[in-house]
Amino acid sequence: MRRSLSVRSFLSLCLMAFTGAAGFAAEPLDDQPVEKDAGSQTRSNTTLPTFWIIGDSTVKVGTKGQRGWGDELAPFFDPAKVNVINRAIGGRSSRTFLTDGRWDAILRELRRGDVVIMQFGHNDASPINEEPPVNASTRARGVIRDNSDASVDIINILTGKPETVRSYGWYLRHFITTAKEKGASAIVCSPIPRKSWSKEGKINRSTDSWTLWAKQAAGQAGAQFVDLNEIIARAYESLGQAAVEPLFGDRGTHTSPAGAAFNAKAVVSGLNGLSPNPVAFGLSEEGKKVPAFKP
Repeated sequence: MRRSLSVRSFLSLCLMAFTGAAGFAAEPLDDQPVEKDAGSQTRSNTTLPTFWIIGDSTVKVGTKGQRGWGDELAPFFDPAKVNVINRAIGGRSSRTFLTDGRWDAILRELRRGDVVIMQFGHNDASPINEEPPVNASTRARGVIRDNSDASVDIINILTGKPETVRSYGWYLRHFITTAKEKGASAIVCSPIPRKSWSKEGKINRSTDSWTLWAKQAAGQAGAQFVDLNEIIARAYESLGQAAVEPLFGDRGTHTSPAGAAFNAKAVVSGLNGLSPNPVAFGLSEEGKKVPAFKP
């Protein structure tokens, strides 16, 4: 179907929350400025496999007082066994991570035995295109909100060029299939939850939207899936609202350094719950101690 448009100190916090036991409350938008450089992390040891991390500013962010979970994963891995490279960048959706050329740059470095973990969604709900005039808030980064093969043809307001925009699931499937063609494996994460509480004291989830589409895309393309949205939501609920407050560096989207460490541990909990865990070989002693998430 095609349509046309014109235009680290916190790691011990509540360990049991990770094993304990519909959609975002607001549009899952990343309010960070679009960053121009994702950093120049490279393989520290070219003889080792690499664990690549891609995503948006909830995974890597440069704003003072905020930090993404991707920058807190390294302590859970042994640098003598695996390289950990965080190529996530603020302001990107699954679509613009591809159209910016960032995924192609990773593909040129990707090798057999590498593993890619991805988490997008917070920017994918943005408008697909926007009307003039172009200003500092113009992003043109949204996707079709499902896991279909639908597409929309636009003239991108930022580039002035024709572009075929696909679904959220399509972009995830593209990352997975092209990684597998290079001999790498892929892991898809549902997006971390916002600090958004229901009247019943529960964290609002994306179970029937972004989480569902990410899970479907992973299954269709042959990737493993970590329901990070659910893992962290349960952990936040176990802590309670007051204890969750210092885990955020803004109103409720981007985590503080403590929150990033907390969420990185949730990621490892999810990884340890996979069967098999494709990065088990590279875990540090700290990583091995994290209990596996039990759905």
